[in-house]
Amino acid sequence: MRKADRPELQVPLFLVFLVIYMLTAAGNLGIITLTTMDSRLQTPMYFFLRHLAVINLGNSTVIAPKMLVNFLVSKKTTLYYECATQLGGFLVFIVAETFMLAVMAYDRYVAICNPLLYMVVVSRHVCLLLVSLTYVYGFCTVIVTSSCVFSVSYCSSNVINHFYCDTVPLLALSCSDTYLPETVVFISAGTNLSLSMSIVLVSYFNIVLSIVRICSAEGRRKAFSTCASHMVAVTVFYGALLFMYLQPQTNHSLDTDKMASVFYTLVIPMLNPLIYSLRNKDVKAALRRFVTNPCNSFKSM
Repeated sequence: MRKADRPELQVPLFLVFLVIYMLTAAGNLGIITLTTMDSRLQTPMYFFLRHLAVINLGNSTVIAPKMLVNFLVSKKTTLYYECATQLGGFLVFIVAETFMLAVMAYDRYVAICNPLLYMVVVSRHVCLLLVSLTYVYGFCTVIVTSSCVFSVSYCSSNVINHFYCDTVPLLALSCSDTYLPETVVFISAGTNLSLSMSIVLVSYFNIVLSIVRICSAEGRRKAFSTCASHMVAVTVFYGALLFMYLQPQTNHSLDTDKMASVFYTLVIPMLNPLIYSLRNKDVKAALRRFVTNPCNSFKSM
């Protein structure tokens, strides 16, 4: 069971998050459709973008529908196995998103720093391998983390102080020693965040060095424009995660965690399609072709 504070806000919040989820679904399904069917978007960059959209849609779908139902019912209950499934789905998609952004940063690094070898280094085989490893690693994280979280005894309060099943709120309900699962969760989250951020930072450090070496202003502008959307998405995503995980212990609270969680589980998946479409001429052109003449502009993949 989850807490229901401020009953008078339940319906307004339901409407707000319903709109957010509908925009998220429409935007990410649009990205998936365009990058799958448009013959001019069959490059590694859009292949990775398609999977980022799949991840964003999956993450929101794991969280939003149950949350929306809870806004409308008086007794907000979650079954044990339903909670475990939600936690597993959330961990798969959040870990996959973390490393998919790192993969996309590497893709931009190769495109800008080694443009002549781009299609060789980031071949279709390499793209499939990188995406597969991202999902497999997400599933491995779920197995390890979920096993630790659900290995402890839950015999005290059954009220989850969160809007979905997450590791920290669940461990707070345990009446047994949580040192081991908390340590595993901390090490896993820290490793995932530091490793993926290292890949992103090293990639963009080399990208900046390459852009600075370009003589013409037009060349620098064109090179920067190819990674601007990804830089915005990375900044927003990692900013939310760092805000949550780097808070001083004295100021840390589950209420603050809930605010950050809303941002990276619901708001960011809604923003990513806008970030990658509004600043991307190829995506906007593909959308125009789809609207004006879908039969001639698209092909079945």
